[in-house]
Amino acid sequence: MIDAGKSAGNERLSTAPAPALFACEDIHIRLGGRLILEGISLGIRPGEILGVVGPNGAGKTTLFEILSGRYVPDRGRVMLGGQDITKLRLYARARLGLARTYQSPVVPDALTVAEVFRAARQAYPPFLTRFHAEWAAEKVGLRVPMSALAGSLETLNRRKLLLACLLMRRPRVMLLDEPAAGLINSEIDELDSIIRHFASEMGTAVMLVEHRLELLSAIAGRCVVLDLGKLIAEGDPEKVFEDPRVRAAYFEVEAA
Repeated sequence: MIDAGKSAGNERLSTAPAPALFACEDIHIRLGGRLILEGISLGIRPGEILGVVGPNGAGKTTLFEILSGRYVPDRGRVMLGGQDITKLRLYARARLGLARTYQSPVVPDALTVAEVFRAARQAYPPFLTRFHAEWAAEKVGLRVPMSALAGSLETLNRRKLLLACLLMRRPRVMLLDEPAAGLINSEIDELDSIIRHFASEMGTAVMLVEHRLELLSAIAGRCVVLDLGKLIAEGDPEKVFEDPRVRAAYFEVEAA
């Protein structure tokens, strides 16, 4: 099962005085005439794992849409490596080293695993070789025949395939939207190891939205909590989850 104690490496990385690699400042956005996010500012350093939690409707997905480039905020900015990328589109951010997954691990059902990798390798220059795909598959523990249809894979292997496609480009930042959704405990343990490797061994900054709080308690060096579009708490996961404001906004809502 997941070790509730954080790895020593992640503790060192998460407390190091390095500047933020990826950050947003004073993010405001209205959608459909309703204020969805109000004054959100946060940052993440290389090798850090940052958890983002909150009840349904808190604004977590909208935040990821802004960070990844699908939405442009009404106010505020997004920074990557000191560069203002607020108005850059998704593909431009990807080329700068920003990667994202979604809650549903959607893959091209009719393509084989090899064909999915080839499409990822040739998505944009520099084009990669099959050895990059083999390396990435090994890093995430994807052990399925390259001839298998991607649509035939179980949920965990679909997630691994998508992660491997991203990993080939050695992203600087990974945004993971509910990566544990649909997984059983033993699979979450495996996902735990994969995410730790990204951060501690590759120095990737990992930000994840997740409802499985046991996963965040185990791997995140820091958590932020959103509620009704505002950031209401930030810090060590165990302390954050005991904050009265967080319990009122999140746990009591979840139990209702």
